[in-house]
Formats: sequence, C-alpha cells, structure tokens
Amino acid sequence: MSDAVVLQAADQDKLALEFVQFSVDCGVLRFGEFTTKAGRLSPYFFNAGLFDDGAKLGRLAHFYAQRLLASGIEFDMVFGPAYKGIPLGAALSVELARMGRNLPFAYNRKEAKDHGEGGSLVGAPLRGRVLIVDDVMSAGTAVRESIHIIRAAGANPHAVVIALDRQEKAAENGVDSDSSAVQYVRRELGLQVCSIAKLSDLLQYLHQQRNASFQSEFERVLAYRSRYGVQNDLA
Repeated sequence: MSDAVVLQAADQDKLALEFVQFSVDCGVLRFGEFTTKAGRLSPYFFNAGLFDDGAKLGRLAHFYAQRLLASGIEFDMVFGPAYKGIPLGAALSVELARMGRNLPFAYNRKEAKDHGEGGSLVGAPLRGRVLIVDDVMSAGTAVRESIHIIRAAGANPHAVVIALDRQEKAAENGVDSDSSAVQYVRRELGLQVCSIAKLSDLLQYLHQQRNASFQSEFERVLAYRSRYGVQNDLA
C-alpha cells in the first residue's frame, strides 16, 4: 500500500487525528510489539483502561459525544456492557447531558445479583433504540452479548460507538475472516457503528509525524494493515 493510498483513505479527519494525538499523549496508544487475542504480532496497542483520571475520561467522553452528534445516529438511551463499557457509557451520558442531551443510561453485571434489587441490569430500564458503548471491537463477541441482553429486555439494539476501529480481519478459532468485526456487526447484525478514529487515521497521524520520530512505526503499522487489513472497508 502506497503513501498516497494511506493519505486518501484517512481523508484528513481532524477529530480523529486529535483523538490519536490525545491517545498517544496519554500512553493509551503505544508502539512496539504486542500480541493480540488473535495471536497476531501487532506494532501498536490501544489500552483504553489508561484513560485513568477524571480529566482524561472527561475528554474521552467529549470525543465520543462529538463523533456521535456528527454521525446523525439517533438513539434513546446508552448501554455500557461490563466491564470497560460501564465507565465509558457513564462518562458519555454525563457529557451528552452537559451538551444538552440528557438520556437514560444502563449497564449490566457479569453475574446476576440475588439480593437487593436483584438481576443483572443496573440503571434505567432498557427501552427504545439503545446505543452500545465500548472501546474497541475485536470479534464482535461483546456486541452479540449486549444485543442478547437488550433484546431480552424488549428494547432495540440500534447502534454501537467505539473509540478505535482497527480495520482488520476478525479471527475466530484461529481462522481469519474476510470482514472486520465492525463490518460483521453492520452487515450481519444490522447495527449502525461509528468510531472516533480508525487505523487509517492512525496511519495518517504517523505519516504526518514520521519526519520527526515515527518513521519506523509508520512502516510497521502500514505493513501490518497490508497483511491483516480488510478489503473494501467503508467504515
């Protein structure tokens, strides 16, 4: 894949590039050698758990809210799947309310509570068009679990928002798919998906920075996408 293709794919998404810079500054986005769940050796790693103080989480929520409002996706409430989705969904709900859109929020427990209010759901009752909030999507497993929970409550799993779309082939049982997890959720599960940033945005960022310090990182990430990236990615 040529530099020109990288530049065209990224399409100069200012919000995405700002988010990538923010993630690098926070140490959330790191470069090196990391083994993914699929057993691939990735040249970068995104750990949303390192948005680990109030200021970082607040700015992260603002990125989520900006991307959602710009997407035009309609939804009636926010759902944060356990565990990482819980603080993400809560922070997003607070930010949306601050921006004038106060919506119900709910999350699930991994294990149902057998005392007090009981059950596995906490917060507002699930109803209407539900937005699922998560950090990244590797195989769509967490989304499928969320869909089951939401439908069981009589609500409509409508859309998903994530921080980073890796734009790479999903892998299950050691076999690479032709589609990414995001493509699978869109095409097979029928949910809208939006992300704050994508791998193409990360490549754009590295391309802009490579004359300074990211030349080797750019080349490794580009080679990784050439090997594992999905074709005809419209995400």
